[in-house]
Amino acid sequence: MFSEPLVSIALPVFNAEKTIGAAVQSILNQTYRRWELLIMDDGSTDASLAIVAAWDDPRIKVVAAGCNRGIAYRLNQALDICEGEYFARMDADDICFPQRLAAQVDYMREHPEVDLVGANIIFFQGDGAVQGILPAKQSHEEICRRPWAGFYLAHPTMLGKRDWFRKHRYRSEYNGAEDQNLLFRAYQSSCFACIPEVLLGYRQERRTLKKMLRGRYAFLKAVGCEAMAAKRYDVVVKNAVILLLKVVADILNIQFGVKSLRNPMLPADPLLLQRWHDVWLCSHSSRS
Repeated sequence: MFSEPLVSIALPVFNAEKTIGAAVQSILNQTYRRWELLIMDDGSTDASLAIVAAWDDPRIKVVAAGCNRGIAYRLNQALDICEGEYFARMDADDICFPQRLAAQVDYMREHPEVDLVGANIIFFQGDGAVQGILPAKQSHEEICRRPWAGFYLAHPTMLGKRDWFRKHRYRSEYNGAEDQNLLFRAYQSSCFACIPEVLLGYRQERRTLKKMLRGRYAFLKAVGCEAMAAKRYDVVVKNAVILLLKVVADILNIQFGVKSLRNPMLPADPLLLQRWHDVWLCSHSSRS
């Protein structure tokens, strides 16, 4: 029914029974059809596996070993078995717009010098309510301008050359910021880009200080340790300083409601809101 896949989508899953259905349905709703979806279960103990097993589509492949090894391990496992020319990321709690894969494949075909392309995202809450958008940087130079502060390339929007991912791979010791570590290791010899179009809905649940501090620490390790190993001590120092400032901003924001120190989200225009409404409904529709 379908040609050999051009895009392999890696979707790690761990206890995502409440969101995995909409995530997978958003892939099935893609206008681009030459894909395979590699659902990499990481030892789920809920109904996640039963939910994904209900789809009867030869392009969906479920890999389940019954143990928990972490997201980086599962992504590398997907890299080892994928068949597509391109490798794409997707998370079990996010939702793709229908044109996501088509837009990114077209971009990669038109820009063969690019190794990895992302896209803009719209933030939403669990009920689908839109929080806003954060415009991403578009060129490699803009994305990589401040490596010590992070790369503005949303991980679940990434689509790149399979061979590029296999060359760099993920590292399990940096789970929690494995994407930032990957980008930091590769950016000086690679070319990144971002499509200035919202192509994915990014779920953002209630932020807690504990969760934010855990994420900041993971990023400090992912970039700081790598920079230290490369003897890039200026990056180590800048990384530590910027993380300290971000921690202060997190505390002021979460504990005291101070919002002026955080990157402000832009409101979504009415057309985008309508598009998102349609995407939300289609991804939550009953499966035939």
